[in-house]
Amino acid sequence: GPGQAEMYAGLQELGVANGEDLKETLTNCTEPLKAIEQFQTENGVLLPSLQYALPFLDLHGTPRLEFHQSVFDELREKLLERVSAIALEGKVEERYKKLEDLLEKSFSLVKMPSIQPVVMCVMKHLPKVPEKKLKLVMADKDLYKACAVEVKRQIWQDNQALFGDEVSPLLKQYILEKENILFSNDISFLQNFFSPSPKTRRQGEVVQKLTQMIGKNVKLYDMVLQFLRTLFLRTRNVHYCTLRAELLMSLHDLEISEICTVDPCHKFTWCLDACIREKFVDNKRARELQGFLDGVKKGQEQVLGDLSMILCDPFAINTLALSTIRHLQDLVGQDTLPRESPDLLLLLRMLSLGQGAWDMIDSQVFKEPKMEAELITRFLPLLMSFVVDDHTFTVDQKLPSEEKGPIPYPSTIPEAFTKFLQENRIACEIGLYYILHITKQRNKNAFLRLLPALVETFSDLAFSDIFLHLLTGNLTLLSDEFALEEFCTSLFDGFFLTACSRKENVHRHVLRLLLHLHHKVAPAKLESLQKALEPTKQSGEAVKELHNQLSEKLELRKPSPAEATETPSMELPLPTVPTPASR
Repeated sequence: GPGQAEMYAGLQELGVANGEDLKETLTNCTEPLKAIEQFQTENGVLLPSLQYALPFLDLHGTPRLEFHQSVFDELREKLLERVSAIALEGKVEERYKKLEDLLEKSFSLVKMPSIQPVVMCVMKHLPKVPEKKLKLVMADKDLYKACAVEVKRQIWQDNQALFGDEVSPLLKQYILEKENILFSNDISFLQNFFSPSPKTRRQGEVVQKLTQMIGKNVKLYDMVLQFLRTLFLRTRNVHYCTLRAELLMSLHDLEISEICTVDPCHKFTWCLDACIREKFVDNKRARELQGFLDGVKKGQEQVLGDLSMILCDPFAINTLALSTIRHLQDLVGQDTLPRESPDLLLLLRMLSLGQGAWDMIDSQVFKEPKMEAELITRFLPLLMSFVVDDHTFTVDQKLPSEEKGPIPYPSTIPEAFTKFLQENRIACEIGLYYILHITKQRNKNAFLRLLPALVETFSDLAFSDIFLHLLTGNLTLLSDEFALEEFCTSLFDGFFLTACSRKENVHRHVLRLLLHLHHKVAPAKLESLQKALEPTKQSGEAVKELHNQLSEKLELRKPSPAEATETPSMELPLPTVPTPASR
C-alpha cells in the first residue's frame, strides 16, 4: 500500500535495497531462486560466522524475519545507548557535530516505526535541532506526537499559538479541580480548601505537567505567565494567581536556577510560601517581606504587578487575613491601637496590594494602592471593640447576679461596621475573616449579631465561593443550634436565601450545608427550606442534583404511616445523633 511505500521511502536515498528493488529483480530475471539467494547475500547481515548459523536456524523452523528482527532490536538498543553516550562525551561542538551528522543520515527514515525511536533520540539530545527538521516534525501530527518534550520545547518557543493549545486544557483542568474542592460534599472545619500544604499542592498533576513542559526554558516560562495574566484579566479568577505562585515554587523545588534567578518575584514568593505553610506571618518574615516591597527601585515598578498577583493568591490572602485577626486580638490584650503596630500595618499593606492586583494589571499603573486612614483609625478599633464586648459578656455571665438580672448580649451593630463592609474591600475581607473566627469559636451570640451585615458587602464578597466554603465548614461546629427556629431564620431567611435566586453558587452552598446537617434541623423548618430551595428553570445541573440528593435523604427520614398513627404528636424533638442514612 501507499503507507508502506512512504514508510520505506527513505531507504533508497541511503542506498539500501527495499521491497520495490526485490520486485524489480524478480521481474527481470531468468532464475528466480538464484536471484533471491543473491539478494539475501547482498542485503543480509554481513558476518562471516553467520554463513553457517543461518541454515542451522532454518532447520529449527526459525523464520529469517524473526532472526533479523531480533538482531535489529539488539542493534537498535545499542545504537540508542550509543547516541545517549555521544551526547555526553568529548568537546561540546564535536559531540553535537556527530549527532547532527547522524540526524542528517537517519532523518529520511523517521517514518519507519523501527527506526523512529533512534531519530527521536538523536533530536532529543540536540540542544538546537535544525530549523528545517523542526518544521517537518511540526507539519506531521504523528511525528509531533512522537517527539520528546525536549524537541517540543524547541518547537513551542517560536510558536506561541501551538504552545497555547497544549497549555490551555491544563489550565481549564486546574480551575475545575479548584472549584470541585470548594463545592465538595464533604463539609468539615478540620479539612478545608486551605488545608493542603504548599508542597503538597505543587505535586498536583497540572503543576507537574507544566513544570515538565517548561523545563529550563525561560521563554516558555514567560509565555505561561503571560497566559495566566491574560486569563486572570479576562475572568478575574484568582486561582490563576495561585498557579502563578505554585509554578514558580515548583521550579524552585527542582532548583531550576535558569528561571528562578530571572523571576524578580522569586525570593518574595519563597518567603511568603513559608508563611503560607505556617498559616501565619511571623515578625522575622514580616521584616523580610517588607524589605522586598521597600526595595522596589525607580524604573522597576512593573515588578509590583507580579508581586500583587502573588499576593492575590487566595492562599496568601488567607494567611494575611488570619494573621491580621491574630494581631488584633493581641492588641486588645496589650491595650495598643492598630496604628501603633508596624506589623499590622505591613499585613494591611500586603492585603491591599493583593486585592489591588486586577486593577493594577488592568490599568498598567504600577504603584501601591493608597491605604485609607479610616481603615486603621476607625474600622479596626471597631473590630477590637467586638472582641472586648465578648470578654465583658463572658465575665458578666460568671459574676454572681444580685438583683440586676442577666445582662443581654449586645444585639445591634454599629452602622459604621455595615458601611465599611459595603464600601471598603480590605475592611470587608478582614470583617469576613473575623466572622469566620467567631464561628470557629462557636460564639453563636457574636455570629448572630454580625450576620445581618453580610447581606450587602463589597462586590458581594460574602457570597463568594471561598468564604461560603469556609463558613459552611465552620457552621458544623454550631450544628446543635440548627434545631432552633430563631437561629435558622437568621441564617437561612436572613442571609442565604436573600441571594439564592440571583446567585447559583449560593444555592449550591446552602444545599451542601443542608445535605450535611439536615438531621439537626427542625422538621417544619426543613420542609419550608426544601420548598424554598427548589431548583428553577434556570438552575444548573449541580443544583438539581444536590436538591435531588436532599429530597432522597428527607424521604428516608419520614416515618411510615403506621408509625405516624402511633405517635400523634409530630412535635417530638429530633434525635441529635446522626442516623447512618443521613451521612
